[in-house]
Amino acid sequence: MTMRNGRRWNHNIHYHPRILRAVPDGARRALDVGCGEGMLARELRQAVPHVTAIDLDAPSIGQAREHPDDVDYILGDFLTHPLEPASFDVVASVATLHHMDAATGLARMRDLLRPGGVLAVVGLARSTMPGDLPRDLAGVAVGTLHRALKGHWQHPSPTVWPPPVTYPQMRALAAEILPGSQYRRHLLLRYSITWRKPQE
Repeated sequence: MTMRNGRRWNHNIHYHPRILRAVPDGARRALDVGCGEGMLARELRQAVPHVTAIDLDAPSIGQAREHPDDVDYILGDFLTHPLEPASFDVVASVATLHHMDAATGLARMRDLLRPGGVLAVVGLARSTMPGDLPRDLAGVAVGTLHRALKGHWQHPSPTVWPPPVTYPQMRALAAEILPGSQYRRHLLLRYSITWRKPQE
C-alpha cells in the first residue's frame, strides 16, 4: 500500500469525482452500495446530510466504523437487506455490481431511488478480445503513469476477477433497466452509468 502526498489513489478512487458530481442539489439521503471501508461514503457525507453505507464484508465494515463520522454503516446483503423502497435521493456504487447479478442489482438500486433521485455507478466489466485490446493497453499505460505519480492504494475488500459481464452486456442492461441512462466506458478499465429516476 503506497500513497503520494497522503492521498489514496487507485482506479476506483480515480472516478469518485464522477459519482460526487452526480449528486443532485438538495439531496438529503444517500446510499453507498458495496461501501468497503467507507471512503466514498465519507465523501458523500460532505454533500449529503444522511448517508447509509452497506457491505457484505465484515472486516471492511469494521474498518469503516473506526472512522469518526456519522455514516450509518450496515453489515448486510444489499439485495436482501430491508431498505425502504423509494427512500434515497442518491444511490451510488463503485466496483460492486460485478459481485452480484448485475441485472438484479441495477433493478434494486432503481427501486430504492425516490422519483427525481440519481443513480451513479462506476463498475468493472469483462473485456472481449481482440477488439478491446488497444483500449485496454492504453488504459494500462495510463494507469501505470498514475501509479508512478500518485502511488497505489490496495483496498482491503474482497475481489472478483474476471467480471462476469462484458462491457456491451452492461450497456444493454443499463438501457433495459434504466431507460434514458447515460452509459460511458472509461479509459482506466471502468464504465459508468448515471440515471435520474423520472418523476411520477
